[in-house]
Amino acid sequence: MAVKIRLQRHGKKNQPFYHIVIADARAARDGKFIEKIGTYNPLTSPATVNVNIDRACQWLQNGAQPTDTVRSLLRYTGVLYKKHLQGGVTKGAFSQDVADKRFNDWMEEREKKIAAKISKDANDKNAKKREALKAEADVNTKRAEVIAKKRAEAEAAKTAEANAETASEEPAQETAEEAPAAE
Repeated sequence: MAVKIRLQRHGKKNQPFYHIVIADARAARDGKFIEKIGTYNPLTSPATVNVNIDRACQWLQNGAQPTDTVRSLLRYTGVLYKKHLQGGVTKGAFSQDVADKRFNDWMEEREKKIAAKISKDANDKNAKKREALKAEADVNTKRAEVIAKKRAEAEAAKTAEANAETASEEPAQETAEEAPAAE
């Protein structure tokens, strides 16, 4: 029986969520499986991958073949590195303590990289928010200037109209006043 380590799709339409499972190669994608060893959520940034490292390493040593996507996920989580170190222990190249120390150092380095990426994403998101707010403020000030200019023009037009009306009324009154005085 050929055993595969593969993804089993769950979640809604356009919102995938995957279980990492051990299954017979002949079984349907979302069908019967032997064991669930982890989960994968590609929608988060960075993608969330939870794997039982010991069980995955044991299945790999027993001959289970990961699919291409799962292989990259196992590489990302360190399962393939742990399997590689276990091979060195089996051959006698170094002891189990040295292998565990190397793996723990690698995991710490990986956690630092993930934390740096998360903080970088958060900083980028905050910078984008600041830029958007600044752009919005610029647009608002330009609109306020245009509105103020239109109001000033309207006020100038009203005062000019009022001056024209008073100027046209004054000569009419003067002629009216002069006419009775001339009589």
